[in-house]
Amino acid sequence: MGLKLSKPVTPSRRHTSWADRSEIWKGKPVKKLSKGYSYGGGRNNLGRVTSFHRGGGHKRRYRFIDFRRGIFNEPAKVVRIEYDPFRSSYIALVGYSNNKLAYILAPEGLKPGDVVVSGEKVDIKVGNCCPIMNLPVGTVIHNIELKPGGGGKLARAAGTNAVIVKKGAEGYAMLKLSSGSYRLVSMLCLATVGSLSNIDNKNVSLGKAGRSRWMGRRPIVRGVAMNPVDHPHGGGEGKTSGGRPSSSPWGIPTKGKVTRSRRKWSDKYIVSV
Repeated sequence: MGLKLSKPVTPSRRHTSWADRSEIWKGKPVKKLSKGYSYGGGRNNLGRVTSFHRGGGHKRRYRFIDFRRGIFNEPAKVVRIEYDPFRSSYIALVGYSNNKLAYILAPEGLKPGDVVVSGEKVDIKVGNCCPIMNLPVGTVIHNIELKPGGGGKLARAAGTNAVIVKKGAEGYAMLKLSSGSYRLVSMLCLATVGSLSNIDNKNVSLGKAGRSRWMGRRPIVRGVAMNPVDHPHGGGEGKTSGGRPSSSPWGIPTKGKVTRSRRKWSDKYIVSV
């Protein structure tokens, strides 16, 4: 599955591309594994906007994903690969022998009919899940836990993965993430073998502003187009470049300033950024 390009019959269609989903399930999700979702439009419980440029968008239904993979030593057969509007990668519907169904993140290469399993010692095969301590150095993994039993937190977006670089004697393994940074993770944490699906998602071109509105993204007004009361870049006679280094509406530098807390508990686990 790659990208599909449209014929340039209109100016917006000329640059539009989307993922080829010809092999993806076209029906509705399992009702017991999903629920209706009420979109808040970027507002908090007081009705005030706390996350800007959000609102509108197409109606969506949330799928419950099994990030923990907690059913051990129970083979599960992949029923179908589905689209999930809440994430960039695809998801897989798997069925266990007791007729229980679950959604998991679908790695690249996983197909209907494949069998996946989660356990302490499993075959190193795409879709199988086990502790990092039982995976050899160089294995490509995704859906990685940060704390044992806490569920997968790292490498969950389309096309992302992490590589086991080395294992230490202190009970931690060094992983190289898709961002290029190195991080220490406990070898008791679970991880799933393989790289995530929909690897061409980063190459998709929306083509027009309306397609961004379908996703719930509203327009972003430039700071230099505002008044001084609204933005540090606002005001001035004629067109200006802002007259100062780029900053947010609240005066915080936006290019290069480190905003991460200097005393965060996880700093000792990040080897390099």
